[in-house]
Amino acid sequence: MNRTFPAESQLRREICAAGRTLRELGYLPAAAGNLSVRLGDGRILATPSGVPKGELSPRKLILLQADGTPARSRTRGPRRSDSLRHVSSEIAMHLRIYALRPEVRAVCHAHPPVATGFAVAGRALDTAVLGEVAILLGAVPLAPYAAPGTQELPDSIAPFVTRANAVLLANHGVVAFGEDLRTAVQRMEIVEHCARVILVAELAGGAKLLTREQVRALVASRERYGLPPLPADAVPWVVAEDSAGKR
Repeated sequence: MNRTFPAESQLRREICAAGRTLRELGYLPAAAGNLSVRLGDGRILATPSGVPKGELSPRKLILLQADGTPARSRTRGPRRSDSLRHVSSEIAMHLRIYALRPEVRAVCHAHPPVATGFAVAGRALDTAVLGEVAILLGAVPLAPYAAPGTQELPDSIAPFVTRANAVLLANHGVVAFGEDLRTAVQRMEIVEHCARVILVAELAGGAKLLTREQVRALVASRERYGLPPLPADAVPWVVAEDSAGKR
């Protein structure tokens, strides 16, 4: 069955709405972060550099070929405003995710404060504490530090992209991705929620982890909710049986 993809004009509006949502949540201070979606024909629609994501308009977005070179809109003709703007220097990270995950149609990079705090502390979000996170997201690994806007950034996340649905970027932020923009944004919200709960649990005396069998049952329940299976080599959870937090 052929999949029907949203029109470019609709995706432009969705990116702007997502930018406002993430800004209101406090995940995108100043002009930080970037969003992109993959159109049905493989082209990429991305946010520009230097523009607060809560102030985006559809005309401010930039259309790219799958390799990151500029493209022209096929729905509204040439866009002079596109030529005057620059795509985010971190677009290479988005392109790497699209290349490694053919089913992914949207990428969301943001700086949610608590999850970013874990990334700064050098800690992955891979302790099994919340059932809904095990079902909806999976463990969130930590990629090694890479300077923003460099080729090292996509290289740093590459080993994790096929094994997770979100990745912490050491001393930087978070990237989440999904089959559509709504899913990618929701995964970003789940990452930050998980980080907040773990932090509060530690302040309250320490989190009580789920057992390995409990996690297996939760992951198996994805089918019941109409969710696709997680990758066979998905990043593993740290569970109750793991002594002193070690696998």
